[in-house]
Amino acid sequence: MSDCIFCRILAGEIPSTRLYEDDRVVAFLDVNPMAPGHALVVPRRHWTDLASVPAGAAASAEDLETRAALFEAVRLLSAAAVRAFGGGANLLQCTGVEGGQTVPHLHFHVIPRAPGGPVPPAFESGAARYASDAERDAVAARFRAAIEALRAEGR
Repeated sequence: MSDCIFCRILAGEIPSTRLYEDDRVVAFLDVNPMAPGHALVVPRRHWTDLASVPAGAAASAEDLETRAALFEAVRLLSAAAVRAFGGGANLLQCTGVEGGQTVPHLHFHVIPRAPGGPVPPAFESGAARYASDAERDAVAARFRAAIEALRAEGR
């Protein structure tokens, strides 16, 4: 897509600092990093977000191969971030504007975390506690219903 900044980066129209690439995936440094080494892992196929990736019967062989290559690249970059920066790493994938997605092309953030460095508030355990067991159970039921609906649709 000519108006997609990531498609333009992948096509070489916009410069990037590439860390890894193969015929299905490219990883490059984020120009607005949350931490040194913050990388983006982007499939060459233009999928808007994770929810738009074909699954089930709708997925072609190429879709399945791209999904596998994407997951392997995320795994590799995560391991490399830990090795290169000596701490840990956060993996982040935002879906939709409400989810914080700013570029409508599927991508994963690999964010190295230095030893002893602060944990971002969004990753703090218990940052959004349930008011009661009933509230937790209602949230779980809603989630399970959505999972079953997607599975019924072959997604």
